[in-house]
Amino acid sequence: MQAVTVADRDTAPALTELPYPHAAENDVIVRVHAAGFTPGELTWPATWTDRAGRDRTPSVPGHELSGVVAELGYGTTGLTVGQRVFGMADWARNGSLAEYTAVEARNLAPLPADVDHVTAAALPISGLTAWQALFDHGRLTAGRTVLVHGAAGSVGSLAVQLAREAGARVLGTGRPADRDTVLALGAEAYFDPLSPDIGEVDLVLDVLGGEVLDRSAALVRDGGTLVTIAEPPRGPGIFFVVEPDRARLADLAQRVRDGRLRPRIDTVRPLAEAPAAFGTRGRTIIRTA
Repeated sequence: MQAVTVADRDTAPALTELPYPHAAENDVIVRVHAAGFTPGELTWPATWTDRAGRDRTPSVPGHELSGVVAELGYGTTGLTVGQRVFGMADWARNGSLAEYTAVEARNLAPLPADVDHVTAAALPISGLTAWQALFDHGRLTAGRTVLVHGAAGSVGSLAVQLAREAGARVLGTGRPADRDTVLALGAEAYFDPLSPDIGEVDLVLDVLGGEVLDRSAALVRDGGTLVTIAEPPRGPGIFFVVEPDRARLADLAQRVRDGRLRPRIDTVRPLAEAPAAFGTRGRTIIRTA
């Protein structure tokens, strides 16, 4: 099968031939139709080593996928061959930028027939991250104010929509060129990330890190929360890594079906162009079938 692989930190991703993956116990082999990736994952330790710290290169990046179940591993229940699914590939195993990939069944959710694979591939990590940041860690409720840094990005844009639907007051930050996009998603106001005019908020969702994260702590009023996915904060705050959640994935898909949620997708490319996509800006989804 064809797959994008990375051999070492000094070599660019390349399209190569790999053996068809093995379905371990409780695994599903998915015929991938569309896949998402994060350019920064080439810096993640799990891209290069397994959970025991052993080198696992050449490895396949990409951890969001949508496709069809091609094979069930021993003991796998809840899914059937031929079923449309979407979800997350494990961090420390070969990922989704391939024609086929092995995924733990619990990391996948059924995909409704009226949600296309490209849209579904943009949902798992970004959608679960936004939800878990806002509601699981941030405890956001109606009437509270949330500041979303990087509000036009793949996580931020979904966070704006989810928070607005929950009845929160939403403020966004980012580049000037993204102002209209973020306001159209439901944000009440838009700022430069380092603007002195933001004021106090109940929750900050940070995806940028660095100086933006450091200065965000002062924006959180008493009883509020700072949540970041960029790096551990120097002071009070919560840093987390997204976790799979089949039930929440199904909920996100239903919101897409209802027109209540729209993931950001800037470019769709074929698998052959995936290696070059690691060097581009914006949200790229790779179509593999």
